[in-house]
Amino acid sequence: MNYTHEHLEIQKTLKRFIDDEVNPHVDEWEAAEMFPAHQVFKRLGELGLLGLTKPEEYGGAALDYSYSMAMAEALGHTHCGGVPMAIGVQTDMATPALARFGSDELRRQFLAPAIAGDMVACIGVSEPGAGSDVAGIKSRAVKDGDDYLVTGQKMWITNSLQADWMCMLVNTGEGPIHKNKSLVIVPMRDGPNGKLTKGIEVAQKIRKIGMNSSDTGLIYFDEVRVPQRYRIGNEGQGFIYQMQQFQEERLWAAASCLQSLNNCIEWTVEWAQQRKMFGATLADQQWVQFKLAELKTEVECLRALTYRAGELYLQGEDVLELASMAKLKAGRLNRLVPDTCMQFWGGMGYTWENKVSRMFRDGRLASIGGGADEVMLGILAKIMGTAKRMPV
Repeated sequence: MNYTHEHLEIQKTLKRFIDDEVNPHVDEWEAAEMFPAHQVFKRLGELGLLGLTKPEEYGGAALDYSYSMAMAEALGHTHCGGVPMAIGVQTDMATPALARFGSDELRRQFLAPAIAGDMVACIGVSEPGAGSDVAGIKSRAVKDGDDYLVTGQKMWITNSLQADWMCMLVNTGEGPIHKNKSLVIVPMRDGPNGKLTKGIEVAQKIRKIGMNSSDTGLIYFDEVRVPQRYRIGNEGQGFIYQMQQFQEERLWAAASCLQSLNNCIEWTVEWAQQRKMFGATLADQQWVQFKLAELKTEVECLRALTYRAGELYLQGEDVLELASMAKLKAGRLNRLVPDTCMQFWGGMGYTWENKVSRMFRDGRLASIGGGADEVMLGILAKIMGTAKRMPV
C-alpha cells in the first residue's frame, strides 16, 4: 500500500494540528485525566478529518479506507495514547456501522454532527461481564410502543463521560446469541453539553494505569426510552455489523502504533547518544546499537503486514486473518518496544512525565482492548484448522 500525495498532505495537516493544538496540552490533560473532546473534535471537524471515509452527503470525503489508515498512523505523532484512541473511537469504531447501515434520518441526526465535530460519540459493547466475549452481553432493549426501553450496563467505554450519543450493542430478542442483538443509537444527553438523558447514570469514572487523558466510564441504563427508528439497520443484525466493524478497528489499531513505536525508538536513540557513562555514551555500546536496530526491524515488519492487510482490504478481500495478526503483533510490540527502551533510559525512564514511560503505560492496552491477544490467537487457530470453535 503506497501513500499518495493526498495521503501525505492529510498526514501533514494532522501533524501540524497535533503540534500546535494537542501536544502542548498533553501533560495538562494527562494530569486532569480528561481532554476537552468537544473542543478538539470541533477543530478536527473543521479540518475535514473526522469523516475521511464517510459519505459526502453527511459531510464526509468519501475516500477509501487507506486514508483512515494514514490518519491513524499520523495520530501516533501525539505524545500520549489517550487522545488518538478517543479520536479513533469517533472515526472508526462508533460511526462505521451507522454510516453503512443507518437510515438517512439517523445519519443526518447523528453521523453528520459527529463528522463536523459538533457531537462526541462512543461505542457501547463491553460490559462488566462481557469484554472480549461480545456474544455474552446482557444489556437489553425491550419494545414499548414505538420505542425501546434500554436497560443494562456498559463498562470501559471510551469518551462516555463527554459523549453526546452511544452506538450501543443490546439484546433485542430471545433467539440465538449471534442473531438476537441490534445496534441502537442512544442519546446520552439532552442536547449538546446538556444533562444526562433520563435513566442514564455515570456510575464510575474508571481510573487506569495509562491512557489517562482519555475518559473511560461505567455507565448504567435504567429503562432509557429510545425510539425504535434509532436502531441501525435490521433488528437482530447487530452482532454481524459489529464483527464486520472489528476488521477495520483492528487495522486501525495496528496502523495507529507505527509512528508512536518509531518515536519511542528515536527518542531513545537521541538519549543514548547524549547519556555519558563509563567514559563513553550509551550509544557506543554495541549491544544497545543492536537491540535498537532489532526493535526498528520489528516495527517495519509490522508496517509491512499492516500495509498488506490494508491493500487486500481495499481490494474487497476478507482480511480477518491478516488483520488479527497485525492487531496481535501491534499489541506485542507496544509492550516490547517501550519496555526495552525504558531500560536504556535508566532512572529517567522510571519518571512519570517521561514520554517513554507514558508509552509503556499507554501501550499496554493494545494487547487487551479491541479483542485481547488470546482472542486474536483463537481466531488464527480456527483459520489454521487447529481449533474447532471460533472465538467472538
